[in-house]
Amino acid sequence: MDNKKATLELGTKPVGRLLWQFALPAIIAMTASSLYNIADRVFLGQVVGPLAISGLAITLPFMNLSGAFGAAIGVGASTSISVKLGQRDYGVAENLLGNTITLNLLVGIGLGALCLIFLDPILYFFGASEATIPYARDYMQIILVGNAVTHMYLGMNAVLRSASKPRQAMNATIFTVVMNILLDALFIWVFGWGIRGAAWATIISQTIALCYQMRIFANKNELLHLERGIYRLKANLVKNIIAIGISPFLMQSCACVVVIFLNNQLVRYGGDLSVGAYGIANSIAFIFVMFIIGLNQGMQPIAGYNYGSRQIDRLVRVYHLSVMAATAIMAVGWLIAMFVPHLCARMFTTDPTLIDMSARAIRIMMLVFPFVGYQIVTTNLFQCIGMVKISIFLSLSRQMLFLLPLIGVLPLFWGIGGVWYAMPISDFMATIATFVIMKIYISKLKNSNPVATNNHGQ
Repeated sequence: MDNKKATLELGTKPVGRLLWQFALPAIIAMTASSLYNIADRVFLGQVVGPLAISGLAITLPFMNLSGAFGAAIGVGASTSISVKLGQRDYGVAENLLGNTITLNLLVGIGLGALCLIFLDPILYFFGASEATIPYARDYMQIILVGNAVTHMYLGMNAVLRSASKPRQAMNATIFTVVMNILLDALFIWVFGWGIRGAAWATIISQTIALCYQMRIFANKNELLHLERGIYRLKANLVKNIIAIGISPFLMQSCACVVVIFLNNQLVRYGGDLSVGAYGIANSIAFIFVMFIIGLNQGMQPIAGYNYGSRQIDRLVRVYHLSVMAATAIMAVGWLIAMFVPHLCARMFTTDPTLIDMSARAIRIMMLVFPFVGYQIVTTNLFQCIGMVKISIFLSLSRQMLFLLPLIGVLPLFWGIGGVWYAMPISDFMATIATFVIMKIYISKLKNSNPVATNNHGQ
């Protein structure tokens, strides 16, 4: 069977070619996915105005919170599936697919309904003001109605990659982004729907992409496919999904907490436009972070499969290649941030004050970017091989141990500059912590495989 052969190649094909094969579609897909936020902010900034960008930035904690639940299921399920495929336990892998669908539906609907009930108090808590809450409310009402669709779309894309279908996952993402941009232009420019148009564009494009994904899994010839009996939740499978997914869940949940505090500090020390400047700077930084997330997604099925089959030499090889690629990608981001930040800011707005504030934010936020890729890839490695406690610590170190205290302390002495500089300082400190922990565990990882063979690690 071609599908089974493609899965078995994860343990035999040269690692460099595998990483290129899996990571390139994921990088393209995730880079395209980052255009979601950019497209929304560009259209809104140019058509509606700078406060619309600030209102959209207020919704970032909401998106992080929803993404945290989605990541707990999607990453946990896809990693579990990769390991089971490596062990050639295809029955359990298929049941994991069904449980992933059920969990995404339950969590997506439940979380969306709960947040809709308390929407205004949550938005004020997230840093909204009387000037920005109308934009944030109009956007989130629609996004939350379609929350289950978003969870399902992201979860199915993760499973596609685990099922050795990175190109189909890439196609789904690229289609979603292109459709989102076209609908943005139609709903915002032509129909004049404003920020509500941006929200409708997102949900409609994801719904169409989800139909494409489900059609793939409905094919009975696929190694993993939809059938009766796989949707009933099984305690041991759910526990395994959550155990692996807890690391990305905590990371994105903490990102939610940090952005809430960050938004409030930005409003306090710099006003509503500072929140908009952060939204623009974060959009630029997010492009390169999404590159690394795509790289991680390409690494994940290779690392998970080879860890499951105990080919540790291949696991270490794919990690080293991923770190080198991540460092190169983030170095490009650093060059852009240092030399053309004003050009980046002008894509989003024509307001000269917001442009200057955003250019400064871009330069500062991306100051230590060449080091950040290493930290993200290493955290993902520990997650892939089931070292959950280490992955959780590394996930939390940047945001909770370093960034949150710095956001609180530095502005007392440095004003708005303290808020901005807290971000690169915390990035650098987290990288140092990651390096120390990795040095301790990499030798244990290499020595844990008595049957490793060099000819598989090419």
